[in-house]
Amino acid sequence: MKNLSLLGRILFGLPFGIIGLNHFFMTDVFLGMMTSYIPGGAYTVFLAGFFLISVSILILVNKYVVVACYGLALLLTLFILTIHIPNLFTEHAEMALFALLKDVALLGGCLLLANYYKKE
Repeated sequence: MKNLSLLGRILFGLPFGIIGLNHFFMTDVFLGMMTSYIPGGAYTVFLAGFFLISVSILILVNKYVVVACYGLALLLTLFILTIHIPNLFTEHAEMALFALLKDVALLGGCLLLANYYKKE
């Protein structure tokens, strides 16, 4: 059972680190996703990338997992409210719906993982 928990943490945490790195290497792509009322431009993208990398590392090394998951849940909620929902009303509505559903599922995973580690 412990091996499955380790595998689950790796499979859950690692993609966030890769996505966080992509915020630095593919900044233009992420700027294109942002709605016009999100302040900061590239700085906001870099901050989100740094946060995603930090959370990924914390989950992978099994330190402060509850705090990391709650922080990630907050970030995913912000992504849903400020990026995905507004993009539902653009020509990219289909892609926005898939991204919205993916982030809602990941948000649920964050809350489950936080609750699992809170009990330990």
